[in-house]
Amino acid sequence: MTGFRVLSLKDLQYLTALARQKHFARAAEECGVSQPAFSMRIAKLEEHLQTKIVRRGNRFEGLTPDGESIVQHALRILEDVERLETEFSAEPGDVTGVLTLAVVPTAAAFAAKVVKNLRETNPGIRVKIKSTSSAAILHGLEEGSFDAGISYTDSVTVDTLNAEPVHEEEYVLIAPAGMLPPGATEITWKEAGQLPMCLLEPGMQNRRILDAVFQEVGVRPIVVAELSGMTAGVVMAIQGAAATIVPKGLVENFGALDAVQVVSLTDPVVHKSLSIVTPNRGPQLRTLKALKDAVR
Repeated sequence: MTGFRVLSLKDLQYLTALARQKHFARAAEECGVSQPAFSMRIAKLEEHLQTKIVRRGNRFEGLTPDGESIVQHALRILEDVERLETEFSAEPGDVTGVLTLAVVPTAAAFAAKVVKNLRETNPGIRVKIKSTSSAAILHGLEEGSFDAGISYTDSVTVDTLNAEPVHEEEYVLIAPAGMLPPGATEITWKEAGQLPMCLLEPGMQNRRILDAVFQEVGVRPIVVAELSGMTAGVVMAIQGAAATIVPKGLVENFGALDAVQVVSLTDPVVHKSLSIVTPNRGPQLRTLKALKDAVR
């Protein structure tokens, strides 16, 4: 790198403004400087990093691949700085700031309870909940885009992450009215595999868990729809389109479901452990400690 100076937050703010505005003049106006001064700063940034960030012609033509990557890093750094300033500018004893919590889709109801507990004791914390796959949660925690995650305990296999078991998932089947015998209270996994089913996408850990159980009992489920979230499966069952399998806790949070039958799954009864997953590095932010207290 050239030695003109160390990167500053102002460099990152200018660059992210350009990524938002996609126009040099508008980005310069947002940053409160002249366009020539703004353009010079971006050029100096490219010189310092020894890579082209912006595709230039007669006008802004977008970011280069390196530019896109640098912008993503810049956004995370600026968000971390904002979080740091917010958290430590609070009055002593108050915990404030933004906390990004990533959860597997099946843990959405549990996460909602945790956030409720957190907000009751720490009203100054704002939580961003991201629903995604277990693999994406681990990746996001390692690269710093998530502060914490709720994911399957057995998916955490790296030393850089810490997993504390907090909840046990038990599964039930939701079937449209009339699909099961009246008054049924349970069904075997083998019997469930004969029903038209809507399940999560194959890339999701929950789907892999269910497929492994079906394989264990020697049946291949009839999957008529693959989903990225649990709610759509419940809606499809209510509308009579297909059955679905969800955690028992999710059904309890939906309340009365008069248009469907909810039955236990047996032979085998399956439980899966969920953990609060956090980066295993350095002192924890106060928002993260407050989250763990809310979980406990």
